[in-house]
Amino acid sequence: MTEPPSRPPEKASAKTQQKRPELRVRPTAPILPPSNIQGSALMVVISIMAFLACLTLGGVSMVRSTAASWESQISREITIQIKPDDNLDMEKALTQARDLALTFVGTKSGQIVDEAATARLLEPWLGPGLDLKDLPVPRLVIITIDESNPPDFDSMRALLKESIPQATLDDHRTWVDRLVSMAHTTVMIGTGILLLVFTAMVLTVVFATRGALSGNRHVVEVLHFVGAESSFVATEFQKHFLKISLKGSAIGSALAALFFASAGFWQSRTLATPETDQATALFGTFSVGVLGYAGIFATMIVIALLTTFTARLTVMRTIYEIDTLRSDPTRTDGIGS
Repeated sequence: MTEPPSRPPEKASAKTQQKRPELRVRPTAPILPPSNIQGSALMVVISIMAFLACLTLGGVSMVRSTAASWESQISREITIQIKPDDNLDMEKALTQARDLALTFVGTKSGQIVDEAATARLLEPWLGPGLDLKDLPVPRLVIITIDESNPPDFDSMRALLKESIPQATLDDHRTWVDRLVSMAHTTVMIGTGILLLVFTAMVLTVVFATRGALSGNRHVVEVLHFVGAESSFVATEFQKHFLKISLKGSAIGSALAALFFASAGFWQSRTLATPETDQATALFGTFSVGVLGYAGIFATMIVIALLTTFTARLTVMRTIYEIDTLRSDPTRTDGIGS
């Protein structure tokens, strides 16, 4: 007796099929809170230090460019000075000195400074309306030279002294040496200030990182207990301090760039005034140029990277001390709880 064929199992329709509940993964949160009092204070400190570093860098760049401009102007010219004498025809002596200087290879042109121009040079000290005939004021001859092929100054000086005993030659080498020394000294001082600023910033980040670790010590210990590697914890702290350092250094660098731009704009709008003339004489033009702004941006990046690198090293060192203290609780040189 054959069994009746079994009925095929009915396929459950899609409408009646029960859906499994979806698993929702709880969003992960960073180890450190994104914003707290310590982070805000550290960002302010980094902003101030970035501003000082960029200000120092821009100031050094500005002084160097001004010194280079002075050096270039001085090295392109030499000056012949002729002292007045009772038996000397001044105008003839000036012309003779100019012609003698132009006979040397390496000279380009010569200009006699007339009495009106000489009076204008002495006006800040002796006042207006000066009569040069009443004072034994020397007269000047300015000779433009070829910087790449300068003339023989010793031979020119000897020939002038032989032809015109009252004439002296100034090749400005003393002034050029002083300007070069001043530029080098300025660079050394600026470099020292930058190193001090970076050192203070590194120490600040070290203490801030240790404070953050101290406040979140239980989090670090729990992560160690569940098997989190030290590199993972260090990376989380590194990300946290990278955001803070980028914000802080960007604010400080932007303020420094705004300061130089505002100072340059003010200087361009107040030309030919006593205040601007004095500031220009002391500091040159308040313009750092494209390279200066590029240096400010590079300083911002360096500060951010240095802060991040310092935070990572501090975290790794602190975690090592925690592990050392856990392995040997009798030690007292680790991090206290």
